[in-house]
Amino acid sequence: MFNAPDTQPYLTRAPIPAAELDALSQEILALKRQLNAVILAHNYQVGEIQDIADYVGDSLGLAQQAAQTPAEVIVFCGVHFMAETAKILNPHKLVLLPDREAGCSLEESCPAEKLAALQRTNPNFYTIAYINCSAAVKALSDVICTSGNAKKIVEHSPKDRDLLFVPDENLGGWVMEQTGRPMTLWKGNCYVHVEWTHAAITRIRRDHPGAPLVAHPECTRAVRMLADEVCSTEKMVNYCKQSPAPAIIIATEAGMIHRLRRECPGKTFIPAPTDRCACNECRFMKMNTLEKLRDCMARRDPQIDLAPDILARARLPIDRMLGISAKP
Repeated sequence: MFNAPDTQPYLTRAPIPAAELDALSQEILALKRQLNAVILAHNYQVGEIQDIADYVGDSLGLAQQAAQTPAEVIVFCGVHFMAETAKILNPHKLVLLPDREAGCSLEESCPAEKLAALQRTNPNFYTIAYINCSAAVKALSDVICTSGNAKKIVEHSPKDRDLLFVPDENLGGWVMEQTGRPMTLWKGNCYVHVEWTHAAITRIRRDHPGAPLVAHPECTRAVRMLADEVCSTEKMVNYCKQSPAPAIIIATEAGMIHRLRRECPGKTFIPAPTDRCACNECRFMKMNTLEKLRDCMARRDPQIDLAPDILARARLPIDRMLGISAKP
């Protein structure tokens, strides 16, 4: 249905020798074969989950994999909205999430009923929803975007419509800077990415003067202005591979460091500190563990279930995103 993605999550099952896997990992792989399952993991998951997953990537790459997988069961090691997206793309498949409580501050910041109320104030709104939102919000949207394709999605949006960007005001502000397209921004943010400050980033740059800084666009503008590159996590991998720098400062959730070390051996990755800690982790992403992964597969629970009307309406803007992303 779709062309090859612009950015591919990497296949980690190429493969870890069986002798190197512990009993828990062996049990997970046996359950995967039994269920005919695929394990998808976001870049922010703990290293043990990344190592056993079939695919590790960002929201766009994982959505593309979910749309294409022949597996009968999708086990999504991420947060709730990601597993919902997989269910929307595979309504007749079993979608499992290791911890039902793995949520997202961005998703919580934008209740569907409040979005609908704002939309009623302007019938000309064209709603672009960052994928970090609930299925109910997706169902109210015209198109979905990720940090990896947000600029492209905005550039393809109708010129005669008033753009409403939800729920991340920092990503939306960065896209406005890149495109020059005015948008109304929902006042939401990722609690992890707004903890970096101009002062903290200035200090780490002073401590490592030769290291470039790569920042996620969910960071505040004060941090983005100090970065050498602002990009999605998938594009961070490409940047770090191509950079001649032996050390690179990374301003995104600390789970990303595990993947970067695997894909860029020999380089040093420095997690950008906040004012209160040496790195920055999402408490929701870290709720998933190998034990919970094993248990959810053994019990076939927690399952992701959505109402048929939400599934149908939310599918349209996701398909629109995937179609635009596949264009050259």
